[in-house]
Amino acid sequence: MQVDRRWTEVFKDTESESNPRDKTSLTKNAPMPIHPTTPRSMPLDIRFNHSSRGQYRPSSMPSIPNPFPELCSPSNSPVRIGSLVGNTTPSGDDTHVVRVLGEDTRSRSVLVSSGTTVRDVCHIVVQAAHCTDQENWALIEQHPTLGLERCLEDHEVLVQVQSSWPQDGDTKLLFRKNYAKYDFFQKTVQYFPENMISDSSETKEGMTSSQHIQSMLKCGSCPDIQGYLHVREAGKKSWKKMYFILRRSGLYCSTKGSSKEPRHLQCVADLEDLTVYTVSNSRKLYGSPKVHTFCIKSCRDRFRSQDLKLLCAENEQAKTCWITAFRVFKYGKQLQCNYLLSQTSPKLQIPPRKDIKEGEESMVAMDFSGKSGGRVILNPREAQSAEQEEGYNWRKREALRYSLPSSVPGSRTTAVHQTQPWFHGGVSRTEAERLLEEQGQVDGMFLIRDSQMHAQCFVLSLCHKLKTKHYLLIPYEEGGRQHYTMDDGVTLFMDLLQLVEFHQINRGILPVCLKHPCTRIAL
Repeated sequence: MQVDRRWTEVFKDTESESNPRDKTSLTKNAPMPIHPTTPRSMPLDIRFNHSSRGQYRPSSMPSIPNPFPELCSPSNSPVRIGSLVGNTTPSGDDTHVVRVLGEDTRSRSVLVSSGTTVRDVCHIVVQAAHCTDQENWALIEQHPTLGLERCLEDHEVLVQVQSSWPQDGDTKLLFRKNYAKYDFFQKTVQYFPENMISDSSETKEGMTSSQHIQSMLKCGSCPDIQGYLHVREAGKKSWKKMYFILRRSGLYCSTKGSSKEPRHLQCVADLEDLTVYTVSNSRKLYGSPKVHTFCIKSCRDRFRSQDLKLLCAENEQAKTCWITAFRVFKYGKQLQCNYLLSQTSPKLQIPPRKDIKEGEESMVAMDFSGKSGGRVILNPREAQSAEQEEGYNWRKREALRYSLPSSVPGSRTTAVHQTQPWFHGGVSRTEAERLLEEQGQVDGMFLIRDSQMHAQCFVLSLCHKLKTKHYLLIPYEEGGRQHYTMDDGVTLFMDLLQLVEFHQINRGILPVCLKHPCTRIAL
């Protein structure tokens, strides 16, 4: 059998280029053996040689243009971008596509590197979604089947978090507000009640309990927490009430009542290896005695119901105290650094509009209240005051126009409040409480919704001391014009916007001023 000499020379050339030694010592007619680590099945244009340092470098042959660049990771590599979930640890140069879900079930894909933190992803999504502010946004890890949920810390690397997720699970990454992430730095008494602080945590002389806790938080620590919890062991269905103590060294339970003697304390878990989740719908899923349930899971365990250690507190304040103490003991001073960065982060700069017509950039504020025909307002504060006054007059005209009786009975005209982020339309009472709880349930957090029991009325849902209270806003006619009130006509407001602006400054009949609007954005 005869072999074509042209094919023989091609194979000789290939073997010569595959040899890691100096090419000047090779000739076409003297082929050298192929290096054992060189893959023969790899195309010539993406074959790599070994350098003297043991690294790969591209071959000297001309490269063929890649017809599908979107299917490949960084240049000169035929490997596709890896999956975002799984048990493999990503390399340092990988890029990944992260899918972030909004509260309206819409999603947005974000391209991140293997070292991108949660804080970076939040900033990217805030800019992409054109949010009016970039404060208090968070990424939420959610496991719907198990009912688990936790707020990711700002310093966590997102790809490393996703690498621990189950491959066939329904884990989601949500983007929403969380006002309670660092609220415990300012309201220590609310998050660390005195009845849950261990007796071993002695207060320094001349300092109150609140000042002592704040000084400990600045040092990356907090007092030892103690109290009764209902516990369901992994793999069991029954619940048992036991006395627990949380310290920096770990979580302990007492084998003899509420005794804290070392011989009666049994270590339950090490905090360095734990992740804390809140549990939703715990009564239906796990048969918990209360709804204030949370879960601790080892980072090495899989996401299975039989591997979870479920704990149930007596009330929402106790549950919040336990979860906050877990975070402080695990992450230490890193939480303080995250809090300071969130306070010093620059405000979101809105880019200039590209649709501004020629000449509009030179517009100035004018005052036409005098008889001289108008003047240019040079003082910036006066210009801002004039803008606010014009907006107030516009809302007043709109309120008067929409306060006229409608020809169709039971109809509701469109008003300015429907464009506000705190207005949530026809959501139910249960849905409103769920939204406020998901976003932190801090003091002053609120939303306004349509009343489902009273026509033409609205409801103000307000958070105070980890509870949600509801106030009915009733339409009130006076002088042939419609107003709104929630104190039987003592205080009247032209529209809901004026009502909100008033109670953001004045408490009125409310227990606390309106501070944090419960918002939902479309990604």
